Amino acid sequence: MNISISEAAQSHFRKLLDQQEEGTNIRIFVVNPGTAGAECGVSYCPPNAVEESDTELKLSQFSAFIDEISLPFLEDAEIDYVTDAMGAQLTMKAPNAKMKKVADDAPFIERLDYVIQTQVNPQLANHGGRVTLIDVTEDKLAILQFGGGCNGCSMVDVTLKEGIEKQLLAMFPEELVGVKDVTEHQAGEHSYY
Repeated sequence: MNISISEAAQSHFRKLLDQQEEGTNIRIFVVNPGTAGAECGVSYCPPNAVEESDTELKLSQFSAFIDEISLPFLEDAEIDYVTDAMGAQLTMKAPNAKMKKVADDAPFIERLDYVIQTQVNPQLANHGGRVTLIDVTEDKLAILQFGGGCNGCSMVDVTLKEGIEKQLLAMFPEELVGVKDVTEHQAGEHSYY
């Protein structure tokens, strides 16, 4: 299990834990795991709050407990305590909170969907858009549906061809030959709709 808690963050938690009941540790969790609104959080974990199904991450000065639902979504998470001109703050990055990591041997459509959710959509989100994987055809075309701000945007073809297609073909050279927008895909069959 791969969660990194920096030395600075550990010292910060230790100071806070020193003011709590003895034997208190921390709990790391994800609220709304696997959804677009997923958020990573940390709370105190008194001795009576540890569940049998929890995973214990033993650190030098205390332990962090993680519930079994949050666990796969916290893969590759990083917790740090950063001091800058604005003061000090705890930073938490959990790249898999919105969607748990997919195994390398998972079906191609699942691996492709994971990349779209975790890498393509965060880039499109800046423009209020997102893309959904509809299907992968037998001739290795990924059929995508644009939503949000991408819908009806004149730049959608450029985004699709230049950005997303290049990115996905670079990652899956064996499994994909191209991407198509579902609206373009349907246009041939139902041009009146």
